[in-house]
Amino acid sequence: MIINSLLDTDLYKVTMMQGVLHQFPWAEVEYEFKCRDKSVDLRPIADTLNRELDALCTLRFQPEELDFLSRLRFMKRDFIQFLRLFHFQRDYIQVDAEGENLDIRIKGPWLHTILFEVPVLALVNELYFLHIAPKPDFEVGREKLDEKIELVKKTNEEGLGFRFSDFGTRRRFSQAWQEEIIQKLQGSLPTNFLGTSNVNLAMKYDLVPIGTMAHEWIMACQALGPRVADSQRYALEHWAQEYRGDLGIALSDTMGFDAFLCDFDMFFSKLFDGCRHDSGDPIEWGDQLIAHYKSLKIDARWKHAIFSDGLSFSRAVEIARHFNGRINTAFGIGTNLTNDIASKPVQIVIKMIRCQDQPVAKISDDPGKQMCTDERYLAYIKNVIANKKCTLER
Repeated sequence: MIINSLLDTDLYKVTMMQGVLHQFPWAEVEYEFKCRDKSVDLRPIADTLNRELDALCTLRFQPEELDFLSRLRFMKRDFIQFLRLFHFQRDYIQVDAEGENLDIRIKGPWLHTILFEVPVLALVNELYFLHIAPKPDFEVGREKLDEKIELVKKTNEEGLGFRFSDFGTRRRFSQAWQEEIIQKLQGSLPTNFLGTSNVNLAMKYDLVPIGTMAHEWIMACQALGPRVADSQRYALEHWAQEYRGDLGIALSDTMGFDAFLCDFDMFFSKLFDGCRHDSGDPIEWGDQLIAHYKSLKIDARWKHAIFSDGLSFSRAVEIARHFNGRINTAFGIGTNLTNDIASKPVQIVIKMIRCQDQPVAKISDDPGKQMCTDERYLAYIKNVIANKKCTLER
């Protein structure tokens, strides 16, 4: 059994789940698995994956895990009580290897399916690498990690204030390797290493769990809100209602950054602490975000830009230098941190494709990250974005 705790997941899944319980407990959704690398055949792991999913569905939140969550000030008592009863339902997830590719479908109530994504992706990764690389060279991986640590230490000498978190649960080589990395970073970079998105490891090593929202929160609101054109505002408003100033980092690329900035008006720009970058050129994005704050007469030096799009440490340091003194930066590093031991990481995702039996879409600022299975809806939402009237005065 690879996953042995329901806390072995990313914080933003738990925070969104709380929002779903309070605001959309009736919503029905569907997710689809996608491997972006067409040369990778994942079908051989299907039987083992099914057995791991059977085991996953036997897990329950343990008292010490619920106690840890309850100490996070933004977690509410009724949600903790709900988690006491929660467990995965096996009939909400199906794995099929009969076609040309591994097919994973998740369908059911949003409240009861939202936590599947991260452990399922972690399982696919670990099983795949067990299949193709049963004897990895961990010493090479440790040498690479030492090089990254030395790079970060050099930024301290120049006073850069480089800060980063582990965002690697979904893409990790293995659970044990991620844990070893966390221990090493905690001991070696106490001022630079902010924490981890993995809630279980945050609890185990007394670290800050990191995360706010993911694309699915905004995507679902395309179907749950009154109009697609206003869906991002609707999503941000309901997030603010849930967290009242906590978890104030807005995800900016679900419908493209330009459309996001049209919605991210004076109210949201002052209300939210900053934004997270997850697609497109990070330098252009950051410069545009700073210009947006400036147009609203907001000092960007009081705001935060979080970068999390396929970063290496060297690239993250370059970005930090570019924005030093202009806006507060922090970095979520995933694959390059927890799967650098593999010769070639697997590019896999699970994304929501329907909500309330209506299609939803992630447009992104990177065409390769676009996610929508309904061509008519995709054309429609792109037309909505193209005709979006931006009310901000530049």
